[in-house]
Amino acid sequence: VAAGSCNGCEIEISGCFSPVYDAERFGARLVASPRHADGLLVTGVVTHNMRRALVETFEATPEPRVVVAVGDCARNCGELAGGSGVAGAVADVLPVDIEIAGCPPAPADIVAALRSITGR
Repeated sequence: VAAGSCNGCEIEISGCFSPVYDAERFGARLVASPRHADGLLVTGVVTHNMRRALVETFEATPEPRVVVAVGDCARNCGELAGGSGVAGAVADVLPVDIEIAGCPPAPADIVAALRSITGR
């Protein structure tokens, strides 16, 4: 879920599912619907305009679910802290299980976090 990101983290996430990093071999897959997901990768600060959509997406994800805050903005608002459109970091809105540091984080770091979830 891009909650208010610059798209940098999304580019790195897509790299995780390329042939170079191939996160699918570790049991991680991207799905189009939260109803088919085991968790959410959330990028960017949570903006006022995206807060409700993020919460509804979280609620549509079946339990047990995991929430991963990807990147510095998702973790602590990064460069956008204090902005007028910023509702807060992901943890201010949802319970976060894993945080991945970086602006943006390297695909290897994202894959390592996904591996910690899948156990593979």
